[in-house]
Amino acid sequence: MSSDSLRPKYSKILLKLSGEALAGEHGYGIDPKVIHGIADEVREVVELGVQVALVIGGGNIFRGLAASSAGMDRASADYMGMLATVMNSLALQDALEKVGVITRVQSAIEMREIAEPYIRRRAVRHLEKGRVVIFAAGTGNPYFTTDTAASLRAMEIGAEVILKATKVDGVFNADPVKDASAVKFDRLSYLDVLQRGLQVMDATATSLCMDNQLPILVFNLTHPGNIKKAVMGEKIGTLVMGGQS
Repeated sequence: MSSDSLRPKYSKILLKLSGEALAGEHGYGIDPKVIHGIADEVREVVELGVQVALVIGGGNIFRGLAASSAGMDRASADYMGMLATVMNSLALQDALEKVGVITRVQSAIEMREIAEPYIRRRAVRHLEKGRVVIFAAGTGNPYFTTDTAASLRAMEIGAEVILKATKVDGVFNADPVKDASAVKFDRLSYLDVLQRGLQVMDATATSLCMDNQLPILVFNLTHPGNIKKAVMGEKIGTLVMGGQS
């Protein structure tokens, strides 16, 4: 085996987790077994010398869009969703530090007692020192998703790729849970995603990545070891980048 095959493909990544991923089989709240499993996988990647930043959704606790459609003011609902992401971020910070990974939470909404304010240069410095940085509270603005926050923060810190962790093996032409004949794409262009309306990231996040040529790798989080495989460049999931699919 060559030394190149033992070397990570990426040296700085942003891992995007959905809030639902933390809920495990329960569908709501935080499953300790799941969150500790994620922490172990992130630790393995950090031990390779890779700089790791994270953005976590809040859908396991509160979904702003769902509350808005039920009649709540959209801005208020989105701010509540941002607070849910802070709760998830603190839970993951605790799990990571229990396995020996020094972690900082930076919040786009200031709450100094529990998290640092988001400061780009400070985040970059933490990463250089081998700390994991979790970006909480989205962009700090209503009407923007945590997908958009992930794209924005990834570009601000100079990440080489967004690793979008999901519950399926990549991007399919139909819902693989409902349609057994659904076909997985190995590679897609940003325009494919936008024109076909594929469920990768929302249109704002995808456009932001396209404008800045930031690749997105969509893969299955439920298979142990997949985060490390993605970082090592193994062929898993679906890669979204420029050019033709």
